[in-house]
Amino acid sequence: MASTLTLSNFTGLTESYAASQGSTLSTGDLRRKYNFGPYVSSLNIAQDPFFRFLSTLRKESVDDPQFKFTEERPSFHKRYSYVVGHGTDGVTYTIDDATVTATNIEQGDTWYIRVKTDYKSAGNITSRYGNSNNAVQIGATGTQPAFYLENLMVKIPFGSAFNQPNDFIVGRIETVTPAASEAVDLKLKIVRTLGTATNNELQWLSASAPMSNTYSVANANIQANLESKKTYISGNAFGKGTGYPDTWADNPYSTGKGYTQIWKTAMGMDNTTRATVLKYAGNEFMRIWGQKLIEHKWDIETDLLFGTQYIDSDGIQYTQGAVDYVINYGQTFGLNHSTKTTDDFLDDLSQFLDPRVQTSNATLFQTDTYTYNWLNKMSGYFNNNIQISPNYRADFAFKGISNKLGVAVNKISTIYGDVNMVRNVHLDGTGISILATNMNYVKYRPLVGNGLNRDTSVYVGVQTLENTGIDKRVDLILTEAGTEYQMPECHAVWPTTY
Repeated sequence: MASTLTLSNFTGLTESYAASQGSTLSTGDLRRKYNFGPYVSSLNIAQDPFFRFLSTLRKESVDDPQFKFTEERPSFHKRYSYVVGHGTDGVTYTIDDATVTATNIEQGDTWYIRVKTDYKSAGNITSRYGNSNNAVQIGATGTQPAFYLENLMVKIPFGSAFNQPNDFIVGRIETVTPAASEAVDLKLKIVRTLGTATNNELQWLSASAPMSNTYSVANANIQANLESKKTYISGNAFGKGTGYPDTWADNPYSTGKGYTQIWKTAMGMDNTTRATVLKYAGNEFMRIWGQKLIEHKWDIETDLLFGTQYIDSDGIQYTQGAVDYVINYGQTFGLNHSTKTTDDFLDDLSQFLDPRVQTSNATLFQTDTYTYNWLNKMSGYFNNNIQISPNYRADFAFKGISNKLGVAVNKISTIYGDVNMVRNVHLDGTGISILATNMNYVKYRPLVGNGLNRDTSVYVGVQTLENTGIDKRVDLILTEAGTEYQMPECHAVWPTTY
């Protein structure tokens, strides 16, 4: 049962007295206003930037407190694999030597490769950078490539050393044979050979072991490491008078679930206290009511950041928080304020905002106070120390602050688009420097169904003198809603490192 506020809960109503105890209230308390004016200055705190954006821009009701949703990832740009073995007869495959005899891959030659990939065919689910919890290694269960067909062309990177790509060959697939351990064997007719015979090294991590045995793809940067080792479909070619080709169907769908959570904030006060006119705010009930509304939003904001999806033994449901979700499923970088440079941060953005990872950039970058200052100091260097003319462009430059829904959004110009950054004091002291959430893949989902709307509502007089005979009034603020996070690869976190 919620406590009921009475006059005895409030301080500053009594003063010391002399001999007479006729009243513990002095004439000053009872009569004088001391020229305080009608209002008291109040502290205006930035309360709920994340909740404000979600509930205003990304609200979509749900009619079940345990709801499901579907993610769809396209496959057209995922038709790649890694060469893990090579040979000349289709029977014996070399798996411990990146060197290929150049005369075996000349134009018109027949050559065989064994390939594997690093994402699951069901849902096209990939690893997330820096997150080993959900890594999909090369050749993992469910990763066997399904897209290889006869007469498709493949482009295979080569180099003068096993880790220095500077050349490639192109071959047309003549046969496709599924192999053990999630592999596929391809018989190729070489169409384009090497530029020089010395560029005959496959791009493995090691000169003596294939990619699948040695490489941790979850900790590999796309541009710096993985792309130079991928064999992509590069087109197709057919002879005159030939018939229609084979086809394949991908499975781009995966499902997820979410829970709604119930938040309650009560306000109870006896009717004598409600009727008493006080000094600073005459109607203390209404003053506290306004604070309770803010308190309710503050609690929701905190849970939307730090909660975890869970149903406890009492049947109470907890919705998913952003920090917990991104740490466990999203991309993870690091931020040491003493050593991190703008170049380092741009490298992180190139990985995070790579179009092969996410196809839209509607990302909100929430920062703690220290990082907010750090980013502004770095981006403000150009504005403060370099005269920028209309013909001059400076990457990672402070672009200005705009007001969105009452939240100050700081824009920093980068080669990957504007970084929309907001300060969120809830992140202070958490060890999270930056929390980046792509708002296209986050939803705020209030429970609405059968004529009932469980989004934030104020229930006035849930207990009153008239309906209970008890001389007090209790009001209630109630919200039942959840969050939905999709596409974990489209969210990232920068924990503070030292």
